[in-house]
Amino acid sequence: MTNIEKTRQLIRVVNNVHLQYSQDYFETGKVQKINLSKTTVPTEHILQYRLNLHESINDYLISQNLDNITFYYRVKTSESILDKIKRFSNNVDKYPVNNWMNDIFGARMILCKEDIGQVHEMLDDWQELFGLKNWYLRDKDDYRGLHIYFKNRSNFYFPWELQLWDENDVERNIQNHRLLKRGFV
Repeated sequence: MTNIEKTRQLIRVVNNVHLQYSQDYFETGKVQKINLSKTTVPTEHILQYRLNLHESINDYLISQNLDNITFYYRVKTSESILDKIKRFSNNVDKYPVNNWMNDIFGARMILCKEDIGQVHEMLDDWQELFGLKNWYLRDKDDYRGLHIYFKNRSNFYFPWELQLWDENDVERNIQNHRLLKRGFV
């Protein structure tokens, strides 16, 4: 399987797991559904989602066909979520929650620059197929990566993120992340 095929498979799996988890979490009637395209969402709603996801994500991923695909993932910590809420609540422009709380689940895959370029070119074709929200190539503050977001066409589901990193940018991206994203520690 080529790296492009592996990336396509990982995108398919993240999308499917996002959809299944979101349906299991939000469509049971046990949890209040809040339209995340609004600017205010109770912090407790976000933290409850994060805790449930943290406790159950491995149950969803273990049954997927990911044996030959190397990737890393995490569920955002409560501290990081609270820091992000604080940063975005201070903005004069009030952005919808689903535009900035878009990485409670985040995965990373390391590829070569050429493969990332090929995937980037294919994302338009994959958008409908995999329910992608959007994507962008970040090249700022000494940090580079292709960020892909999943939301399965629902403003009630928190988006998830997949980052594709160039193998030559890994150390720099990790250092940048430590400096800019972990100020709450």
